[in-house]
Amino acid sequence: MVTKTNPFGFFDKISLLKAYEQMVLIRRFEERSAQLYGMGLIGGFCHLYIGQEAVVVGIQSAMQPQDTVITSYRDHGHMLACDMDPRGVMAELTGRAGGYSKGKGGSMHMFSREKGFYGGHGIVGAQVPIGAGLAFAHKYKGDKGVCAVYLGDGAANQGQVYETFNMAALWKLPVVFVIENNEYGMGTSTARATANPNFENRGEPWGIPGRVVNGMDLIQVREAAEWALGHARSGQGPALLHFKTYRYRGHSMSDPAKYRSKEEVDEVKTLHDPIDCVRNLGLVQKISEGEFEKIETRVKDIMKEVVEFSQTSPEPDEAELYTDILVEA
Repeated sequence: MVTKTNPFGFFDKISLLKAYEQMVLIRRFEERSAQLYGMGLIGGFCHLYIGQEAVVVGIQSAMQPQDTVITSYRDHGHMLACDMDPRGVMAELTGRAGGYSKGKGGSMHMFSREKGFYGGHGIVGAQVPIGAGLAFAHKYKGDKGVCAVYLGDGAANQGQVYETFNMAALWKLPVVFVIENNEYGMGTSTARATANPNFENRGEPWGIPGRVVNGMDLIQVREAAEWALGHARSGQGPALLHFKTYRYRGHSMSDPAKYRSKEEVDEVKTLHDPIDCVRNLGLVQKISEGEFEKIETRVKDIMKEVVEFSQTSPEPDEAELYTDILVEA
């Protein structure tokens, strides 16, 4: 909680600047991804996370090394917040051997066991029961780990999600269900597709406590994450967080987003941008403009290297067509 004696909430100055850098990196990474897609250097589906940066950065800042993460196809931001190498992420987008899935998975299918990141899943809602499996593994091993399962408002209406809620509550699995409500499921407004938009209550039939949170405010995200992760880690079973956030771009790169007005998007950008919120908090608390500008410059240099690597890393060898198909048990 932000107070006069604790102006950054759960963050101190150093960790707030680190969170700011992560958010800026995600934003610039996604902007360059859009550029490369437009140049024809990225193919297939590509879903950008621009506007939602505070959610994943706030949650990941509260997680512990043994914790795990699983998410949907809008996953680049989650990878970077898990400290995956942005060069490997971008190289995967451009189909290169230096990518996290050796250039064979593309935007929606990247993994890193080392970083505790288990995808990236293209089927709406399919990651949720898998996330319960990861949580079961934490409980079975007794490692005090928690699985953060990210899903969107569209996935929140899928039947397999509620089957997972039941099992997770029944077995008291250490899992936090993170609903990122960016107000649109593909091109359909949540208000037109959801009878009850109060997603924080979706776990009530199984006794899963939930909270609704301003997903554009990093401090509020972190406070909610501390509560939810603490609840799950203490053996009380799953918790649910409903983050009200917003995506600036279309559902994917093929979506012109004509279903909403320019004025609507501009209002969010002007009044509620998550990166601006962090910067404004820092300036009020005497972090200098120069410190923020250094971060912007550093991220710009990182992105130059990332883009170069994504185009110079070799393409996968043809023999890779026959690898990673079957696991020998």
